[in-house]
Amino acid sequence: MPRRHVTKPDIEESYYHVYARGSSKQPIFLCHADFNYFISLFKRYLSPEIVFSTSGVSYPHLWEKVELLSYCLMKNHFHLQIYQVEVHAMANLMRGIMTSYTRYFNLKYSRSGPLFESTYKASHISSQNYLLHISRYIHMNPRYWRHYQYSSLKFYLSNERAPWLQNERILELHPGSTEYLEFLENYQHSKDELEVIKGILAR
Repeated sequence: MPRRHVTKPDIEESYYHVYARGSSKQPIFLCHADFNYFISLFKRYLSPEIVFSTSGVSYPHLWEKVELLSYCLMKNHFHLQIYQVEVHAMANLMRGIMTSYTRYFNLKYSRSGPLFESTYKASHISSQNYLLHISRYIHMNPRYWRHYQYSSLKFYLSNERAPWLQNERILELHPGSTEYLEFLENYQHSKDELEVIKGILAR
């Protein structure tokens, strides 16, 4: 799990790899419902339609300001690939998601205090090579990645769609979903490229 890149360059029309983990490496997802609640927060902030709370107050509407391209939620951390259209949009999205999820988790499990190790970390994707391989890095995080429930891979390999996930920018880098799957399965043949990514993240 990456540990550096605390500084977050805030640049419009830019790609980012965003990640965070639980405080002291503790789990942040304890059951299926926890994963689903976190995913529901993508819908809350990134849907085309404005979403309202039970009290009738609208949540921040970040549609067309920031795009979620891929994601993977692991037991004690998460990875997101984001395209920031407007400056500050990524920060607004992550503030909303992490604050809302911490509130949910603390209330559900009768705890208090920070849930995450620190604020999220964001690595600016500044090269085409990094952009090409980062979604593979994210989707192959789980050991049994092909059938993992809590990643965006199903939206890449099937006709299933979610309006809050905009993966077109990444799929455009591949001829089709079949070729994208082959790209993932060829991991062993492209291990050097993934090591480049890990090296970038570890700086």
